Amino acid sequence: MRKNKFQLECEIIKIEKIIDGIFHFTIKAPEIANIAKAGQFLEIQVSKTGEVFLRRPFSIYNINKEKGEVEFIFQVKGKGTKILSTRKVGETLNILGPLGNGTFSVKKYNRIALIGGGIGTYPLYELAKELKENGSSNVYMYMGFRNKSLVTLEKEFGEVTDRVIITTDDGSYKEKGFALDMLKNDCLKEKPDIIFACGPLPMLKAVQNFANENLIKCEMSLEERMGCGIYACVGCNVRIVTNNPDEIKYKYVCTNGPVFDSKEVII
Repeated sequence: MRKNKFQLECEIIKIEKIIDGIFHFTIKAPEIANIAKAGQFLEIQVSKTGEVFLRRPFSIYNINKEKGEVEFIFQVKGKGTKILSTRKVGETLNILGPLGNGTFSVKKYNRIALIGGGIGTYPLYELAKELKENGSSNVYMYMGFRNKSLVTLEKEFGEVTDRVIITTDDGSYKEKGFALDMLKNDCLKEKPDIIFACGPLPMLKAVQNFANENLIKCEMSLEERMGCGIYACVGCNVRIVTNNPDEIKYKYVCTNGPVFDSKEVII
């Protein structure tokens, strides 16, 4: 195993059901916690019986280096995540990580926009925490959800950012509309130094277009199906921008990403 990642049996030390179908796991993994960075992910063997053969990728939500703990949050969407949701505190998970060479640029900024959609908000928590620890100011978090019942971690993001703006598609909680609409309104007053984004592909495409058109630096965490997470199956390819429009080149979300500059990729 390369020195920048590990394959470990990690004990589950806490499980929280945030809302119906969304679970928050905390694992004991000091080797991973010690080197993990905002934007990286874990590949987890969800079944010990082989019922689900391939590992599943999960973005890192929070890193606690002092305690040697790593946290991730997931939504039950298929057979693999359904099995994972039945695991118990005290059991172990076979985990490969931390994975991903493309990570968020954590440094000091004067004004930052974080924008996430649905479960895509969760990888931005560790980033927000690290940005504040590095002295960044005016860190604004824009969170978009379909409706009130799906709004999660409002309090937690409020503790690591300077302002939390929440939208719901149907207007059942806070502002009606999309998170990007609120970001656009704020940009009429003052543009951020950088936008960090994570969420569903249509949202990322809209954020990418807005950032590129307005000359705002933007980094996006892409979500793709991953069979291995280590560039063995090459299934998570994303097309990149080249100087020749007839030339087609690809990079891979698992190794080159999952975080990319908005000007680099075609989504």
